[in-house]
Amino acid sequence: MARWLLSRKRWMLAALLLGAAGGLLSWLAVTLVQPYAGFDGQAILNFPRGSSTNQIAAQLQQAGVIRWRWQLWAARLLRPKTALQAGEYRFDEPASPLQIYDRLARGDTFYYELTVPEGANMYEIASLLDQGGIIRGYDFLQAAANPNEIRDLAPEAPSLEGYLFPATYRLSRQTTAAELVRRMTDRFRRAWKSLRTSEDVHRIVTLASLVEKEAVRSEERPLIASVFRNRLDRGMKLDCDPTTIYAALLEGRYRGSIYRSDLASQNPYNTYQHAGLPPGPIANPGLKSLEAALRPANTNYLYFVATADGSGAHIFSSTIEAHQKAVAQYRRADKKRKKESPITSSARSRAPGRD
Repeated sequence: MARWLLSRKRWMLAALLLGAAGGLLSWLAVTLVQPYAGFDGQAILNFPRGSSTNQIAAQLQQAGVIRWRWQLWAARLLRPKTALQAGEYRFDEPASPLQIYDRLARGDTFYYELTVPEGANMYEIASLLDQGGIIRGYDFLQAAANPNEIRDLAPEAPSLEGYLFPATYRLSRQTTAAELVRRMTDRFRRAWKSLRTSEDVHRIVTLASLVEKEAVRSEERPLIASVFRNRLDRGMKLDCDPTTIYAALLEGRYRGSIYRSDLASQNPYNTYQHAGLPPGPIANPGLKSLEAALRPANTNYLYFVATADGSGAHIFSSTIEAHQKAVAQYRRADKKRKKESPITSSARSRAPGRD
């Protein structure tokens, strides 16, 4: 009888232990799949290369991403063959420890996107970076001022202006200005290679930058390129307003509009005072402007002026007489529109042949 009672007690104890273990396992399972967020808004964490599981777990717990650090260890025990990836992660909504672990194992890191539009110059890119707060605009300008990244392709380049290819770039807080300009020039190299040309890189990129700044409508790029090519062939000054603006930017005196003093500036970039192309690009052209500079339309145009309808289109002329008539037409239409509307016209009137 005593043995039977002892055996029964052992079975009851075992049952209790099994029940407790089952309950504990159930609780553990729930905690691993239950979403949690102990932070306000968002938590951005960076895990450097070589971070241990314990270090990562400690950061996650401290930031309120997981409740207890052992939860990450438990998730790792369930998936022992996976490795956690270094990088920057953003957590902005409740997630379970298993979901967090999956993100770290996939390397689902957080990136900031920098979109550089076609025709942006390095000063405008620096301003975008300052707005994003990831890379200082000043640091970017310092890196972009050094042409070494493109020296093998364009030994005459005074800076990286023109070779910072417009595209969308993914940045992290660890991205440096030097890394960014390297990626941008690498994108330029790929774009240039796709053109399959043996033309002088620096000359084409410089011409393409002028086309990019003057063109509003894509289909007019080859026509605008033809005007510049024709004027270059005849030894005429290009009279390109964007080069005057760029000269003022370089000297730190651009005031938002072009003044007579800007047109009279002897800066080498001012094509109102110097014949030929400026010393380097004035912006960063996209692929279509590079193609237009390589293959301008076959025209005898020497002038163009914007239409007054705000469409971005231009009127192209082969003679100064025809151009002056187009300019007069623009001014009459622009004056009429300003009288009819209190809103100031934003139509572009910049064009070679300003009178």
